[in-house]
Amino acid sequence: MIRLTKLSFLFFAFLLSLQFGYAQTNSFETLKSLEIMDQIYEHLDLYFVDETKNGQLAKTGIDAMLKELDPYTVYYHESNIEDYRLMTTGQYGGIGALIRKMGDFSFIAEPYEGKPAQVAGLKAGDKIVSIDGKSMEKKTTEEVSDALKGPKGTSFELVVERKGEGNKNFKITRDEIKLPDVPYFGMLQNKVGYVKLNSFTQTAAADVKSAIEKLQAQGMQELVLDLRGNGGGLLIEAVKIVNFFVEKNQVVVTTKGRVAEENRTYKTLEEPFAPNMPLVVLIDGGSASASEILAGSLQDLDRAVVIGETSFGKGLVQRTYDLKYGSKIKITIAKYYTPSGRCVQRLEYYDKENGEKAKEVADSLLKTFYTQNGRPVIDGRGIEPDIEIAFEDLSRLAAMLLVKNHIFNYATQYAAANPTIAAAGTFKISPEEYAQFKAYVMAQPDFDYTTASEEALRKMKETAEKEGYFEDISAQYNQMLEKVTPSKERDLDKFQQEISEVLEDEIISRYYYQEGRAKQQLQADPVVRKGLEILQAPAQYNTILKN
Repeated sequence: MIRLTKLSFLFFAFLLSLQFGYAQTNSFETLKSLEIMDQIYEHLDLYFVDETKNGQLAKTGIDAMLKELDPYTVYYHESNIEDYRLMTTGQYGGIGALIRKMGDFSFIAEPYEGKPAQVAGLKAGDKIVSIDGKSMEKKTTEEVSDALKGPKGTSFELVVERKGEGNKNFKITRDEIKLPDVPYFGMLQNKVGYVKLNSFTQTAAADVKSAIEKLQAQGMQELVLDLRGNGGGLLIEAVKIVNFFVEKNQVVVTTKGRVAEENRTYKTLEEPFAPNMPLVVLIDGGSASASEILAGSLQDLDRAVVIGETSFGKGLVQRTYDLKYGSKIKITIAKYYTPSGRCVQRLEYYDKENGEKAKEVADSLLKTFYTQNGRPVIDGRGIEPDIEIAFEDLSRLAAMLLVKNHIFNYATQYAAANPTIAAAGTFKISPEEYAQFKAYVMAQPDFDYTTASEEALRKMKETAEKEGYFEDISAQYNQMLEKVTPSKERDLDKFQQEISEVLEDEIISRYYYQEGRAKQQLQADPVVRKGLEILQAPAQYNTILKN
């Protein structure tokens, strides 16, 4: 067993103090803390009643320590290095399929087109029974996912249960799976193109440029760039994409950290290939980090109209460092600032007391900055869109149908009964087909839900009973409760349009996979429609940007 000694800890701390020039007090505190940690580790190893799992103890301690800093400073143990590779490259070794847990088993939720799962014949709705002879019953989705992943070229035996066909055996050879940064692009109307960007891995800029060039060949002159749900990735890829639309030598983002070497300015390095193309950028609460650099810099430079919801508000920069034994650590090393000088970071992680949750930057500390054309923007709150379109939550009924997998299971049944359907973007559930779905749902034993109004009324009743007022209002209460208590059949009719759209999205993915789902969702997307409206009204577009 290899264990760090006190001497090695102290020597390591001494080297740190020399390298970073800690103040005398900090050096003493560092040495003291490391020595105590070493003693605790040593005493546990020597005297704990059971044999300790030293590697697991160390990782738990490291994770707990980093948790006190921020959510983005992360230790990658050698066994989790695939997670790091997926984050930075979008690649992993596996079969190319999403899975979901239902009951005691995991199911294939969505195979990727052209990847081993789909090529081998796996379908959404297949229940994963065993992998290489090992039962997957009561295994977590993480355990099942780990069993499906592995080096490119390795093979395994998979048994799935397909409804109506019983158990089916597959031998699947894993491949290198690359999650696409751009899962879909296409023409919306006439001269308007659309590009959906899901992540910022090492190929993001190249993929966006390729999509734009292909759309330009189809006659595109205006662009909707969709960053909704994009949690970010590599900063440099965002800078490259900004460069497609703004002139050379333009400051895109500046980083400032405690270590002077991290104070950097990133500028565009090339002449843009679409400098005058009217541009709309879509964001929401899931747009973060590199997405906010891209949207924020284009907004600050008055180069695009930003539409949607306020973004997440992550203004922190991370860098990954190699450690021994194949592990890595990702550390927050700086904050970033868009061209106007603002930092979008919403939460303060550093000033919180031990165990407290991070809090938003106080309103009194927010500052106003100005875009190139003089439009006011604020820091500390993410990227606020130029045109806000609030996200409409699903009805409680539609959410319940999704959570309890009624939508998913019916789509599996539908796909088994219908070999083909209309093309993505044109497919619609007919009234007769919706009636069949209603009958299916009504027959499910766990089809039960309550409305928010019903829950609020019942809480009011409890309060009124405690205060002795309920007898006086019981008649009115019962009348109101009758009106808000859900009638399953009534509500299935009331929310038919919303439920139909969700069901259509799930069904379309069974035939046309991820690209088909993206194309289908565009048809009823109010944010995309607003983007089209702005691009088709040049006067309004220029007024927003003060051009």
